Amino acid sequence: MYLSEIKSQLPSLSQLTFLLPDGTSVPAHFHITEIGQVNKKFIDCGGTIRDEKSINFQLWEDGDYDHRLGAKKLLDIIELSERVLGLEDLEVEVEYQGDTIGKYGLEFNGAAFVLTKKMTDCLAKDKCGIPAQKPKVRLSELQAASAGCCTPNSGCC
Repeated sequence: MYLSEIKSQLPSLSQLTFLLPDGTSVPAHFHITEIGQVNKKFIDCGGTIRDEKSINFQLWEDGDYDHRLGAKKLLDIIELSERVLGLEDLEVEVEYQGDTIGKYGLEFNGAAFVLTKKMTDCLAKDKCGIPAQKPKVRLSELQAASAGCCTPNSGCC
């Protein structure tokens, strides 16, 4: 989800809710403690230099039950971040504390923002010898293809 998409959803929300990938809510007393642009320059295992940019939100919750971050306040924080930091309209990633800091994608389900799982991947499979994924074949297709083959007691062998 891009920063502009988040901004377009916020004015219509009466309550700001974030859901974890398992569907449970981030406690209502959460704060967004950081908004920033992350610029990552790296080299992959195949030797290709890469540049990635994203917007980062850090969600945090602790024992401060008296404060709630509303949609209007989050929109104000985003707009301040855009002006002061010169944020680009990029994909948003969310950091949230579990057993360790987790990194999530973000979607909107019509009522709440949903943290989505992110996975690591090899970006240079062709250069570091990882075979292409085998095509998935349906069992029914195999049965249809083998229908023209010999069967026991058919006399073809």
